[in-house]
Amino acid sequence: MAEAACKDELSGAIKTIKDLMQLHGITVEDIAGGSRAKPEKVKSSVPAQFKNPETGETWTGRGRAPRWLDGKDKEQFRITN
Repeated sequence: MAEAACKDELSGAIKTIKDLMQLHGITVEDIAGGSRAKPEKVKSSVPAQFKNPETGETWTGRGRAPRWLDGKDKEQFRITN
C-alpha cells in the first residue's frame, strides 16, 4: 500500500513539472543542455600605456607599478599614439 501511495505522489509530481514546463515554454533540452545559461564574459586585454625604452617592457597602468618606474615620473614613459 505504501508503494502505491509513493507511485501516486511521483506521478503527481511529474504532472506538475510537465504543466510548469509547458506554461513557461521550457523543453527537456533546456534543462539537460543548459541552453538558457548566460554566456561567459569575454575578457579583453588592455593596451599598454607605459613603456620602458631601455628594455621594451610595457605596463598597462593597472595593478602594481613595475620596478623600472620606482622613483621616476611615469608620465615620461607614457606611450603616445
